[in-house]
Amino acid sequence: MIRIGILGDIGSGKSFIAKNFGYPVFNADYEVSKLYQKNRKVYQELKKLFPKYIYEFPVKKIEVSKAILANNSNLKKIVKIVHKEIRNKMRSFLIKNKNKKFVILDIPLLIENKINKENDILVYVQSKKTDITRNLIKRKNFNPKILKKFKDIQLPLAYKKKNSKFIIKNNFTKKSVKSAVKNILNKINNERSSS
Repeated sequence: MIRIGILGDIGSGKSFIAKNFGYPVFNADYEVSKLYQKNRKVYQELKKLFPKYIYEFPVKKIEVSKAILANNSNLKKIVKIVHKEIRNKMRSFLIKNKNKKFVILDIPLLIENKINKENDILVYVQSKKTDITRNLIKRKNFNPKILKKFKDIQLPLAYKKKNSKFIIKNNFTKKSVKSAVKNILNKINNERSSS
């Protein structure tokens, strides 16, 4: 099984790219939403830390946002609770898909939380600032202050780009993304067969 990690700016279209690989995708943002909806253990831990903001199950994203904005260290505390569960979910995902040729890891803090392995193939998604902004504004409950807090806990984009084996220029059209993805998969397959 070859693990492909998708990196890039918030709103650059990482999930769009990940889906276009045509292999099983572990989407951490989606899994976090499910945790807020269905995981009482996460709810209890968040409630204990943030009783002023989180007080009923299922956890509402707006309550989490208020907790994040209230204090500079709150986001890190939330990430610590949530990422423990996300690691478990990812472990199950990897076991379930162990016979697949590729798996795609769409995890915003892949490098920051040391989830990646040395032989993971990293793909950096590069998008125009205007496309990113347009993408972000379309999101439900978009808040530039929350965005800044998330950016603050992430490694610099230049570092992620430099450490990626491939770069995909995302112009948000399926045709060009499909061909870029096919190109990457071909290169990986060729490298594997010649080594």
